[in-house]
Amino acid sequence: MDRQILQTVLRNDFKSFVRRVFMDVASDSTYLDNWHIDVVCNAIWDMYAGNNNRLIVNIPPRSMKSIICSVALPAFLLGHNPKASIICASYSDELAAKFANDCRNVMLSDWYCGLFPFTRLHKSRRAVTDFETTRGGGRLATSIGGTLTGRGGDWIIIDDPLKPIEAFSDLQREKVNEWYGSTLYSRLNDKNTGKILLIMQRLHQNDLTGHLLASNANFKLIRLPAIAEEDENWQITSRITGKPRIITRAKG
Repeated sequence: MDRQILQTVLRNDFKSFVRRVFMDVASDSTYLDNWHIDVVCNAIWDMYAGNNNRLIVNIPPRSMKSIICSVALPAFLLGHNPKASIICASYSDELAAKFANDCRNVMLSDWYCGLFPFTRLHKSRRAVTDFETTRGGGRLATSIGGTLTGRGGDWIIIDDPLKPIEAFSDLQREKVNEWYGSTLYSRLNDKNTGKILLIMQRLHQNDLTGHLLASNANFKLIRLPAIAEEDENWQITSRITGKPRIITRAKG
């Protein structure tokens, strides 16, 4: 493919960008395309386009959710708007730092710099968990319960807020739900236009997904269980061709 055409595709089609990021951060693995990637990427594009500001995606482990949401999405957003402020939260410092490092490495790569020539990381603000662009935007990584005093975000991305082993602890679930309401939500720069994306595997009826759905009807839910519990129909629109298509998944 011609280089300019390829760059145009990567710049304007989030799924294609995700696949290119996968080649960097999971080079030892083989990319296996699947319809669920289209569904998730389409829903995220709707958020980016301003059609929806609150999204929950429930999806099983090993479905590329972290590469899509914690690595590719912040890089894509800062590529298009280097002034954007993004807060990314995961259940542990180690996990949050891993995703942040992968994202930073993508943004320092030659192909990314060629794709987004106006987005550059500030030479004096390249810490793994808190890096900024030369335009004042950036990505801040934190763990659940972390301090965010004085920081704000245009996007809040929550990727697996609970360890599976802690899912049946009332104390741990309440800690996550309380931190979201008392700390994380208040960090949105604009409550009306700011975006909140939660992506996680369901672990308990009262996990953060259950808590948000019970308390806030504004969240759009995409539920992708490992085994379909009912017939499913998903409509997605290609960013390349503009044509919609229906994906059918039978119960079981």
